[in-house]
Amino acid sequence: MKALQILAGPVARKRLRERGLQPADIRAIPAAAGGPKGLILNPLDRFLFGQWLPRSDQVVHLLGASIGAWRMASACLPDADASLKDLADDYIAQRYEHEPGKAPKPRHVSDLFEAKLVQRFGGREHEVLSHPRFRLHVFTSRGVRALARDGRVRTPLGYFGAFAANTVSRRAMGGFLERVIFSDPRDQLPVPTHDYRTQHVELATDNLSRSILASCTIPFWLEAVDAIAGAPPGPYWDGGITDYHLHLDYAALHEDEVVSKDSGLVLYPHFQKTLVPGWLDKALRHRHRASARLANVVLLSPSPEWVATLPGGKIPDRSDFKAFGDDHDARERAWARATAESVRLADEFDALTRAGTIEALPLP
Repeated sequence: MKALQILAGPVARKRLRERGLQPADIRAIPAAAGGPKGLILNPLDRFLFGQWLPRSDQVVHLLGASIGAWRMASACLPDADASLKDLADDYIAQRYEHEPGKAPKPRHVSDLFEAKLVQRFGGREHEVLSHPRFRLHVFTSRGVRALARDGRVRTPLGYFGAFAANTVSRRAMGGFLERVIFSDPRDQLPVPTHDYRTQHVELATDNLSRSILASCTIPFWLEAVDAIAGAPPGPYWDGGITDYHLHLDYAALHEDEVVSKDSGLVLYPHFQKTLVPGWLDKALRHRHRASARLANVVLLSPSPEWVATLPGGKIPDRSDFKAFGDDHDARERAWARATAESVRLADEFDALTRAGTIEALPLP
């Protein structure tokens, strides 16, 4: 049984079939939102950033939403392998005080999570933003109009409006939530963002941790983040709301004349084989299909057969908090085991990239 499946757009499939995959081929790496699901990719992340990519020297853009932003920021620290291991350990060990039968208070969750980000990135922001090769781009969702202020009544009503607008079109949802991308000031995001209402803000030492906090702020589970240095005012929430799986126009990278033929691929470690544009699109399956924008994407995901061998027969997800209740030890053991067994994804990727050619499946 294989743990890893490789899927790719037509341009990428042709390249893989002709000469396999090398670190120098990669121009960008996206990292999706998805909470605990991201744990399944931790050993693969550690291999990619700790061993594989260092064999090349081109600039690589790292795009992240929610836990994906945390993953990509960790990869920008000098010892990526150790930083990514810390991320997995921190995520698995998270515990929050709460009243019996009730969810933890959002302020409590926000405070503990922000403290963890400060612990890992505080005083080290310059290391992330001066990485010689990596350029970080943190995706967030900013409330506008009806969601321009956070409130006990206003926010639920605003999100109801966003949900209704999104069923009409993603662009319509831009009347409630806009995409705000915090980017390394050395290089612009090399992917067009005209598909959705977007603002760009420069990452700096005084907004790195807060932008990651905002990107990870699940509505109603954490408090909205405001007062981010250098950014437009307003409440900020999880980047996955607008860009759940970062289904962007990556094909524009391949068409860019200044990009060499050896560095135009997008490598996408993902926990499933489809890319859902926004969080509110999860039930809209017609929006999950591959598009021409993914022509140069190489997607790495766990095979369903292998996932069935994990604890509970599934990838860790947020429902585990409810399923395990206050039995934190049992949840942590299950998540730690799933993460440890995911080293197979890294091992199989290593073996595949040592081959001269790779046969990839089409993106569905």
